[in-house]
Amino acid sequence: MRWGLYLSAAVLVAVCATWAYRVNYATQEALNRLADLRAEIAAEREALSVLNAEWAYLNRPDRLAALVAGPGAVLGLVPLGPESFAEAAMVAYPPEPAPVDGVAAEGGAVAGATPAVIGDSE
Repeated sequence: MRWGLYLSAAVLVAVCATWAYRVNYATQEALNRLADLRAEIAAEREALSVLNAEWAYLNRPDRLAALVAGPGAVLGLVPLGPESFAEAAMVAYPPEPAPVDGVAAEGGAVAGATPAVIGDSE
Protein backbone atom coordinates (compact mmCIF):
# COMPACT_ATOMS: atom_id res chain seq x y z
CA MET A 1 0.00 0.00 0.00
CA ARG A 2 2.83 2.32 0.87
CA TRP A 3 4.59 1.68 -2.45
CA GLY A 4 1.44 2.62 -4.34
CA LEU A 5 1.22 5.88 -2.42
CA TYR A 6 4.88 6.66 -3.12
CA LEU A 7 4.46 5.79 -6.78
CA SER A 8 1.34 7.96 -7.18
CA ALA A 9 3.10 10.86 -5.37
CA ALA A 10 6.10 10.52 -7.70
CA VAL A 11 3.83 10.52 -10.76
CA LEU A 12 1.98 13.57 -9.41
CA VAL A 13 5.29 15.41 -8.84
CA ALA A 14 6.43 14.53 -12.39
CA VAL A 15 3.13 15.75 -13.88
CA CYS A 16 3.30 19.00 -11.89
CA ALA A 17 6.94 19.54 -12.89
CA THR A 18 6.10 18.98 -16.57
CA TRP A 19 3.18 21.39 -16.33
CA ALA A 20 5.31 24.05 -14.58
CA TYR A 21 8.06 23.58 -17.22
CA ARG A 22 5.61 24.14 -20.09
CA VAL A 23 3.96 27.13 -18.41
CA ASN A 24 7.37 28.67 -17.74
CA TYR A 25 8.46 28.41 -21.38
CA ALA A 26 5.08 29.60 -22.67
CA THR A 27 5.34 32.65 -20.41
CA GLN A 28 8.88 33.37 -21.61
CA GLU A 29 7.73 33.07 -25.22
CA ALA A 30 4.84 35.46 -24.58
CA LEU A 31 7.19 37.95 -22.92
CA ASN A 32 9.57 37.74 -25.90
CA ARG A 33 6.69 38.36 -28.32
CA LEU A 34 5.59 41.32 -26.18
CA ALA A 35 9.10 42.79 -26.26
CA ASP A 36 9.23 42.35 -30.05
CA LEU A 37 5.85 44.04 -30.47
CA ARG A 38 6.88 46.93 -28.24
CA ALA A 39 10.06 47.39 -30.28
CA GLU A 40 8.04 47.31 -33.50
CA ILE A 41 5.57 49.87 -32.12
CA ALA A 42 8.45 52.14 -31.09
CA ALA A 43 9.97 51.88 -34.58
CA GLU A 44 6.62 52.69 -36.21
CA ARG A 45 6.13 55.69 -33.89
CA GLU A 46 9.58 56.95 -34.78
CA ALA A 47 8.86 56.54 -38.49
CA LEU A 48 5.56 58.36 -38.02
CA SER A 49 7.28 61.26 -36.28
CA VAL A 50 9.82 61.46 -39.12
CA LEU A 51 6.99 61.51 -41.67
CA ASN A 52 5.17 64.24 -39.71
CA ALA A 53 8.37 66.32 -39.64
CA GLU A 54 8.85 65.86 -43.39
CA TRP A 55 5.21 66.83 -44.00
CA ALA A 56 5.61 69.98 -41.90
CA TYR A 57 8.83 70.83 -43.78
CA LEU A 58 7.21 70.37 -47.18
CA ASN A 59 4.11 72.39 -46.24
CA ARG A 60 5.94 75.54 -45.14
CA PRO A 61 4.09 78.62 -46.43
CA ASP A 62 7.25 80.19 -47.89
CA ARG A 63 8.06 77.01 -49.83
CA LEU A 64 4.50 76.69 -51.16
CA ALA A 65 4.47 80.38 -52.15
CA ALA A 66 7.72 79.85 -54.07
CA LEU A 67 6.21 76.87 -55.85
CA VAL A 68 3.17 78.91 -56.86
CA ALA A 69 5.35 81.81 -58.03
CA GLY A 70 7.77 79.60 -60.00
CA PRO A 71 6.39 76.74 -62.11
CA GLY A 72 2.96 77.36 -60.61
CA ALA A 73 2.64 80.52 -62.67
CA VAL A 74 3.07 78.45 -65.86
CA LEU A 75 0.44 75.99 -64.64
CA GLY A 76 -1.96 78.75 -63.63
CA LEU A 77 -1.80 78.07 -59.88
CA VAL A 78 -2.85 80.89 -57.59
CA PRO A 79 -2.78 81.16 -53.81
CA LEU A 80 -6.05 80.40 -52.06
CA GLY A 81 -7.94 83.31 -50.58
CA PRO A 82 -11.42 83.92 -49.19
CA GLU A 83 -12.70 84.70 -52.67
CA SER A 84 -11.65 81.21 -53.84
CA PHE A 85 -14.51 79.54 -51.97
CA ALA A 86 -18.20 79.47 -52.93
CA GLU A 87 -21.44 77.84 -51.87
CA ALA A 88 -22.46 74.54 -53.48
CA ALA A 89 -25.72 76.15 -54.61
CA MET A 90 -23.73 78.53 -56.84
CA VAL A 91 -22.50 75.69 -59.06
CA ALA A 92 -24.29 75.54 -62.42
CA TYR A 93 -25.15 71.91 -63.04
CA PRO A 94 -26.10 70.74 -66.56
CA PRO A 95 -29.81 70.10 -67.16
CA GLU A 96 -31.21 66.57 -67.00
CA PRO A 97 -31.20 64.86 -70.42
CA ALA A 98 -34.57 64.49 -72.08
CA PRO A 99 -35.75 60.87 -72.53
CA VAL A 100 -35.54 59.51 -76.08
CA ASP A 101 -38.78 58.18 -77.65
CA GLY A 102 -39.15 54.43 -77.15
CA VAL A 103 -36.44 54.16 -74.45
CA ALA A 104 -37.48 53.88 -70.83
CA ALA A 105 -35.68 56.08 -68.33
CA GLU A 106 -34.75 53.09 -66.19
CA GLY A 107 -32.90 50.13 -67.65
CA GLY A 108 -32.84 51.39 -71.25
CA ALA A 109 -35.43 48.87 -72.54
CA VAL A 110 -37.68 49.69 -75.48
CA ALA A 111 -41.27 50.42 -74.48
CA GLY A 112 -43.60 47.51 -75.18
CA ALA A 113 -40.77 45.00 -75.70
CA THR A 114 -40.64 41.81 -73.67
CA PRO A 115 -37.37 40.29 -72.59
CA ALA A 116 -36.14 37.34 -74.65
CA VAL A 117 -36.26 33.93 -73.03
CA ILE A 118 -33.43 31.49 -73.63
CA GLY A 119 -34.66 28.67 -75.75
CA ASP A 120 -37.28 30.74 -77.64
CA SER A 121 -37.17 29.65 -81.26
CA GLU A 122 -39.03 32.60 -82.74
